[in-house]
Amino acid sequence: MHPQILQFVVVSSLLAVTAMPLTAQELDVRRPGQREFVSDEAGMLDPDSTAQLRSLCDKLLTDKAIPIIVVTIDSKAVHGGANMTIETFSALLFNQWRIGHATLEGQNWNTGILLLVSKGDRSARIQPGAGWGVSDNSRFQQIMDEHIMLQFRQGRFSEGIVAGVTALDKMARGLKLPTRRRSSADYAIPLAITAIVIFTTVSLSRRGTSGWAWLLWSGLFVAVWSILSRLSDGDDNGDSGWFSGGSFDSGSAGDSGASGSW
Repeated sequence: MHPQILQFVVVSSLLAVTAMPLTAQELDVRRPGQREFVSDEAGMLDPDSTAQLRSLCDKLLTDKAIPIIVVTIDSKAVHGGANMTIETFSALLFNQWRIGHATLEGQNWNTGILLLVSKGDRSARIQPGAGWGVSDNSRFQQIMDEHIMLQFRQGRFSEGIVAGVTALDKMARGLKLPTRRRSSADYAIPLAITAIVIFTTVSLSRRGTSGWAWLLWSGLFVAVWSILSRLSDGDDNGDSGWFSGGSFDSGSAGDSGASGSW
């Protein structure tokens, strides 16, 4: 064979190999069982946190058919992902394990969630299934920044993972995300209560039961009752314990999600 032709064939073969899709690559990470939910390869979780995560994820899967899988690794390189970004690694792992269900009872579903933490790379990723939309990115990023990274930067890894999964559970149930820490608004509440007490005392002393205090308290009771009713409805919404399947079936990774580093 002519040397130039041989050189062309070799170069073409090398280019073809390097251009192979990443989806053909297998990552060496131990997959948890169908309802095990946690694979702590990097040893970042204490036993109590692991048990808490499994209980929380099991209830969510039963109630909403939404699996949350938590994975910690020593580094991407150790598990076959050298030179990969955390986004690429997590999407590959999600698709390799087929987290969640693409369809359920004839409806598009694909709502699985992978929380991946790479200890040596000091990075983490929330990788949701394709059933989640780009509009969900802001809440995923809020969970990453305010609940996971906030704890990780203080060396509190178990606490950060538990806080992140707890917030993801709330999001999956359509509930308000938990607050991360006390803010100025928290201190405003005692001041507001004090002001109301003073107002009530002055009103009763000047005008008795015909004053504005009674109208104020009536309005407050109605508001509190309304809020409690909504919270009760939200907690019970769809939590009928109807799903008995596993965490892995036919799910695929979506374009949304959130990453963080510490």
